[in-house]
Amino acid sequence: MEHKFSESRLLLRRTPEEREPLLRRIEGQVRSLQQMLERDCYHPDELRQANAVIAAMQEIALLVAMQHLTTGVDHAIYSEQREAVLEEVKSVLRSALKQA
Repeated sequence: MEHKFSESRLLLRRTPEEREPLLRRIEGQVRSLQQMLERDCYHPDELRQANAVIAAMQEIALLVAMQHLTTGVDHAIYSEQREAVLEEVKSVLRSALKQA
């Protein structure tokens, strides 16, 4: 995963191989929920599936935040822009904690 720090923002560039797994799980969970709703399944089952979608989204958010934090701290260690990088990392951490 490549990264750069520009305009006080840490930007990560993922390859298609790094992006695909992030989205496929959510895609499958949503497709399953859609099918359940179309078939008028038992409501508690639909709710469980909806919760699975939410859990998958939270897992992705956590993974993205961890990648960002790890890359940001690594960049800050070797960067002359250390304070700006750390401020940006703190901002991402605040955002991730609001989602928890």
